[in-house]
Amino acid sequence: MIEMTEIRQLSDTDLTERIVAEREALAKLRFNHTVAGLETTTALKNQKRNVARLLTELNARNKNS
Repeated sequence: MIEMTEIRQLSDTDLTERIVAEREALAKLRFNHTVAGLETTTALKNQKRNVARLLTELNARNKNS
């Protein structure tokens, strides 16, 4: 799980790169869950929350600019 303090320290380009990477990881988790099933489905929930945290910070930065 990503901490908000860590997210706030990222630059804008790092933040967008991290969003892309987290979305790809979420897509892989969803695919694996569909094909074979996951032992713990909380990984999906945590990954979605990570993406949401990153997008929230990006939107807050864009709004303040």
